Amino acid sequence: MNLQILTIVVTAYILAIAYLGWLGYRKTKSAADYLVGGRQIHPTLMALAYGSTFISTSAIVGFGGAAALFGMGLLWLTMLNIFVGIFIAFVVFGRPTRRMGAELDAHTFPELLGRRFNSRFIQGFSGGTIALLMPLYAAAVLIGGARFVEVQLKLDYEVAVFVFAVVVACYVFFGGLKGVIYTDALQGSLMFVGMAVLLVATYWHVGGLGGHQALTDLASKVPPSLQAAGHQGWTAMPVFGSPFWWQLVSTIVLGVGIGVLAQPQLSVRFMTVKSGRELNRALVPGGIFILMMTGVAFVIGALTNLYFWQHEGKISLAMVVDAATKKPNIDKIIPEYISHAMPTWFGYVFMLTLLAAAMSTLSGQFHAIGTSIGRDLYQQAIAKGKHQERTVPFAKIGIFLAFVLSIVLCFKLDVGVVAIATALFFGMCAAAFLPAMFQHYSGNGRRGQESSPGC
Repeated sequence: MNLQILTIVVTAYILAIAYLGWLGYRKTKSAADYLVGGRQIHPTLMALAYGSTFISTSAIVGFGGAAALFGMGLLWLTMLNIFVGIFIAFVVFGRPTRRMGAELDAHTFPELLGRRFNSRFIQGFSGGTIALLMPLYAAAVLIGGARFVEVQLKLDYEVAVFVFAVVVACYVFFGGLKGVIYTDALQGSLMFVGMAVLLVATYWHVGGLGGHQALTDLASKVPPSLQAAGHQGWTAMPVFGSPFWWQLVSTIVLGVGIGVLAQPQLSVRFMTVKSGRELNRALVPGGIFILMMTGVAFVIGALTNLYFWQHEGKISLAMVVDAATKKPNIDKIIPEYISHAMPTWFGYVFMLTLLAAAMSTLSGQFHAIGTSIGRDLYQQAIAKGKHQERTVPFAKIGIFLAFVLSIVLCFKLDVGVVAIATALFFGMCAAAFLPAMFQHYSGNGRRGQESSPGC
């Protein structure tokens, strides 16, 4: 019966994704369609695509596992995700990005910066930075999804990584940004429903809202090494200024919470709608979606300690010790919790939530890497604006290269690395792009021309 449920669920999901990818392929008639969706995407679709690209298995599995380590102090990241990642991003950055993208006929994030400052070097450098750095984030997302499949289906980790990457690369390869956005909207809807059900089920398992007090009373079970580093329990912030506090606040909360403003795969979403009014209409669904994704994942992650203590006599970190390294693998905490606490059929259904989270983010990443290579590095920086007909073919070559490099990184990175790799990528993007973006929107740079910019 379980095998039949799994077969039906996965088959239906794959058929739906295949259809939406084909629909994107049919509606992609030009480079503008492939790169920015023809600038005619509905605001609700854009909000779901933005949110589902923003939230991935690195948020649900990686940061959910990090919440099992750091506790509910990670909810400060949810606050920043909504205030900075949605409100500030849409209102302060989104409107000028959309407007200038249309005025300058920019099709990618690096092209927007390059034309704004009238510099092919800036465009090529930005494209190269994305092509080099983003596979790290893509690998983190792949690892998060593969770890869940490894636990839930007892499938080899290497096989799970490869299947994930192949499916996503195929519909991005053919469907372009329209295919990405259509599939992201479906995947975002699945993610929302899956997280809502998981939240209700988790509170039922731990005794309702009273589980928060029980988790507070569990503070004495924090390992001594973590207590020495500043950990004060899973419902309290670490000791101010302690190593644990700095890791939580600077690396994770601020690194990801502010770094979201400079994410190329998210910024290009603003250029897919036809007016600033459409961005305003996307604010509410975008904010609700982020609250349900990150807020739920972080609360559940912390509460897994209470669940495992009540049922296994261990906290979460003791449940996921890696056999090879003898270190806790926090990337396995959420998969282990689903496997232990939920019925088998729900594990299969929730697997679709994580598949959706992984695929929606990976599609945006592969698309951003491919367009950076095809449009920014080759067509603008190397070919000096010539051979525009080769943009899409070279972008597809870039998608293939991103696919290969991301898989290689999946096998090279250490265990429990998803949250840290994600925070590292967000921080590097903020350092590389955020100053130029502030300069760009303040009006202190030279305005680019409609024609291809010079060197």
